[in-house]
Amino acid sequence: MQHLRNIDSAFKQTRLFMIVVIISYTALMGYGVARYAQMANQMSEKLYVIADGKVLVATSSTRQENIPVEARDHVKTFHSLFFTLSPDDKAIETNIRQALYLADRSAKAQYDDLKEKSYYAGIIRGNISQQITCDSISFSMAHYPYYWRYYGKQQIVRSTAILTRSVVTEGYLRTVERTDNNPHGFLIEKWLTLENKDLHLENR
Repeated sequence: MQHLRNIDSAFKQTRLFMIVVIISYTALMGYGVARYAQMANQMSEKLYVIADGKVLVATSSTRQENIPVEARDHVKTFHSLFFTLSPDDKAIETNIRQALYLADRSAKAQYDDLKEKSYYAGIIRGNISQQITCDSISFSMAHYPYYWRYYGKQQIVRSTAILTRSVVTEGYLRTVERTDNNPHGFLIEKWLTLENKDLHLENR
């Protein structure tokens, strides 16, 4: 009888031990799954980029957080394309075409006006090149469409002289779908040149 009690007691202890092991194992598995899900979520927010042979980590962020940075780059890119010109009709056409993808009819109207005044023909005929550098871009998200103002300097290089001009423009940005031709997904509206005056002339 005592022998049977010992067997029953041993069986109960073994069963209790197995229950504890199963509960511990289940808890450990649950923790592992939760930890894996957390790590997977963190990893999904990281993008690994290879630049100059080095692996860099780029973290993802929301569109709202990136708006000021992307907006300024959009405006800067537009002005670079529109104002940086070479004495080559195909190069001019390529730059202007890319610039016009980033803006509405206000930019097309300025282009048509310059073309009608033979501005681009004069660049080609006079072997003139010009480029623009951005000094700063002010940007406001107080109202939509977003208001911006661009400050830059334009160099017009002729065979005999280099003319430096001050360029100040303003406009608004409306969000549109991102495309290959418009990767930031913005459209410049009501583009207006506020200032385009000579600063100094340097003889060559």
